[in-house]
Formats: sequence, structure tokens, C-alpha cells
Amino acid sequence: MIEIFILSLIQGVTEFLPISSSSHLILISEYINFNNQSLSIDVSLHIGSFFAVIFYFNKEIINFVQNKVLMFKILLSSLPVILIGFYLVETGLIEKIRSIETIAWTTILFGILLYISDRFDLKKELNNDFNFKSALIIGFLQILSLIPGVSRSGIAITAARLLNFKRVDSAKISFLISIPILGAVTIFGLKNLILTNDLNFSKLNILSIILSFSFSLITIKYFLKYINKFSLDVFVYYRIILGIFLLIFTYL
Repeated sequence: MIEIFILSLIQGVTEFLPISSSSHLILISEYINFNNQSLSIDVSLHIGSFFAVIFYFNKEIINFVQNKVLMFKILLSSLPVILIGFYLVETGLIEKIRSIETIAWTTILFGILLYISDRFDLKKELNNDFNFKSALIIGFLQILSLIPGVSRSGIAITAARLLNFKRVDSAKISFLISIPILGAVTIFGLKNLILTNDLNFSKLNILSIILSFSFSLITIKYFLKYINKFSLDVFVYYRIILGIFLLIFTYL
């Protein structure tokens, strides 16, 4: 029970904050031997986050029906990381970059980049300035998030801020792009469950979905409120402190 709570908390919080969910899950699995950390639980956690972002942005999603151009831009921006991510997983190359040392360096370097990007002018808005060029730039830069420690939401926000989007609009772009990405992760995970004949969703799976949904929803809501008033510096400091700690642990 406590394991499911911890895993759901990590998934719900780190999936949407610019601090890298994959690195935190790797670190947890590296140092804590969770009995319940299985493929089905991992899929359940992502399903919870997927439902949360759909629930929170339901108006924007309904607007996709009316604004097919915006929907196409979001899909276009999410496509590069989905395709490259699928290739890396299928070929097993993804495992070669999942080291603590990699996480340490990327956590620091992309934390610094997040700090620099947050100093750019606050001008552009999602509804008026999110064009195909912006979608492609953000989409291709998101490929970097496949490296543990970079953070998908972090690189998306960084890219949007470098393109002069307002802080809140940058976060909204990141959240909207996460919808097809989380959807793809969920479908891929369910496919693997089908192939392994492990479709017996237990009470733990249902609990994982509910808790991940709850933590994800809370994170999205209050993160948007936070960055509407404050900078991203607190996440930069956290990344640098975590990265330095991991470097010390790795090299000493």
C-alpha cells in the first residue's frame, strides 16, 4: 500500500514538473526494492496521469474539435519524441543511457538551461502565437527528454520560453503535448501487458490509477497557479542540488 502511494506521488508530481519523472523513478528503483513496481503498475500510473491532464484541460480538448489546426500542431509537436522513444525502447538502446551519472549531469545542465530560458521576454501566447514552426522546434527538442534527467515537461517549457512564450502559456503547451505522449505510453504499455498475458488488473492497479490521477491533477492545478506569480528558480535550484548530490555519490 505504502509503495503504491509513493510511486503514485512520484509519477503524479514529477511527470508535470520540470524535474524529470524518469530520473526519479530510476533513482527510487535503484535504491529501494519495491515489490509492487511491475509493468502493470507502471502502466496504471501513466493511465492516471493521462486521465488527469485530459480532465483538467477538457475545455481545450473539446476546442480541438472546433480548432483542428491547434490539435494538429499538438500532435505534430509530440510525434518526434513518440517515434524516437519507440525506436529506443524496441532496440534496447534506452537502457544504455539510464545511468546515475547521466542523470546527474543532465539534471544540472538542463536546470541551468531552464534558468536561462526563464529570463526571456514574456510576450507570446498559446492561442495567438503557437504556430507550426514553434510546434516543430518544441517537438524536436523534446527528443532530448528521452535522456533521463532532462525532463519532458522541463525541455518543453524551456523551448517555449526560448521562443518568448509567457511562463503559464509555456506550461500549458507542455501539458497539452503530454496528452498524446502519455496516450502513446499507455497504449504501448497495454500492448506489452497483452503480449505477456498480464491483463489481470487488481485492486492495486485501480488504486494506482486513482492516486496517480489525484496527485497529477493537484500538480497541474497548483503548478499553473505557482508560475503565474513566481519564476521557475525553485525547480532550477532543486535540479542543481540533486545533480551535485548525485555527482558526489557517483564519483566518491
